[in-house]
Amino acid sequence: MLIPPPLSLYVHLPWCVRKCPYCDFNSHQGKGALPFEDYIDALIRDLDQDLPLVWGRTVHSVFFGGGTPSLFPPEAIDRFLQAAAARLRFAPGLEVTLETNPGTAEHGRFDRYLAAGVNRISFGIQSFDDGCLQRLGRIHDSREAEAAVKLAQDAGFDNFNLDLMYALPGQTLAMAEHDLERAFALQPAHVSHYQLTLEPNTIFFSRPPKGLPDDDHAWDMQAHCQALLAAAGFDHYEVSAYARPGRQCAHNLNYWRFGDYLGIGAGAHGKISLGADQSIQRRWKIKHPTRYLETAGTVEAIGGDESIAPAQRPFEYMLNTLRLREGFRLIDFSARTGLAADAIAMPLREAEAKGWLHLAADGQVIPTELGRRFTNDVIELFLA
Repeated sequence: MLIPPPLSLYVHLPWCVRKCPYCDFNSHQGKGALPFEDYIDALIRDLDQDLPLVWGRTVHSVFFGGGTPSLFPPEAIDRFLQAAAARLRFAPGLEVTLETNPGTAEHGRFDRYLAAGVNRISFGIQSFDDGCLQRLGRIHDSREAEAAVKLAQDAGFDNFNLDLMYALPGQTLAMAEHDLERAFALQPAHVSHYQLTLEPNTIFFSRPPKGLPDDDHAWDMQAHCQALLAAAGFDHYEVSAYARPGRQCAHNLNYWRFGDYLGIGAGAHGKISLGADQSIQRRWKIKHPTRYLETAGTVEAIGGDESIAPAQRPFEYMLNTLRLREGFRLIDFSARTGLAADAIAMPLREAEAKGWLHLAADGQVIPTELGRRFTNDVIELFLA
């Protein structure tokens, strides 16, 4: 029996100051005055259209992603959250995250974001080395990054994430280590630490930057930085996520546990489990902001609807949960896919025989150290 899991709300704010050459997200360089109020109106229409999919359910987290959400003034974020809270049941004390570019942080704004209901900030730092930042096309420098974090702390934020990348053009092991040392000095609750990858449809993919570390050097950076994060008290709870005790990102944990999420905004994706007909639906919105503004709240704004067939669900489930060091419980697999555990018995046995997964007596399936190194290979075993 498929049992609807916890529900999150994802809100996509698509504009940024400048498109980074490695970015493959739905982000668009802003030109002139941005239509903040019109976009909030469009988000509310979009939300109204999707409400029948989630009637009566409680929202456990909200995440403003982008683009650069911190381009939006606190008053706009406040207006949207008030409108959403009037339409949805918000869990008491729910996590509300706002992605922030240090180059857009302004004095005095963080306290107003806090007053609006934002209680977690995610800073897109990427590096504290000015040369690396320039080669990445970032609009901030290391001084601005540290200043932005301190402004947020002064405003009352103690729950914040720092995004850092490694294997950057021209980066050495010592430079990657220094990035973490600078990060630790700011006392973040959470660190996202991931390798630069050259994604299709990006400038870096068509024109790779010079000085990229080779695979061996990238692996050395990863292993060394993981050890530094562990020594600093950060739990490596997901492939690229590290948190202080009790400070895991609730919103992303819900994604990785195959939870549900309503996605609104230009290019936003959602996944909703419908208990009545035992289906799992994906819905996504059209990408271009101008067209989205014109059509939000109508069927024309829906980029597509798709039902996840039962045969696809094991792979979809593993694609998410096997990113977590905790793995998953067989009882949760059944609740979130509507399938019996027998549906994955054969690939589970194969993964266990290869030393990739450990099946505990209580039904917990845990990736081994070897399995975490070959996550993609493990997941492929569950393809339909």
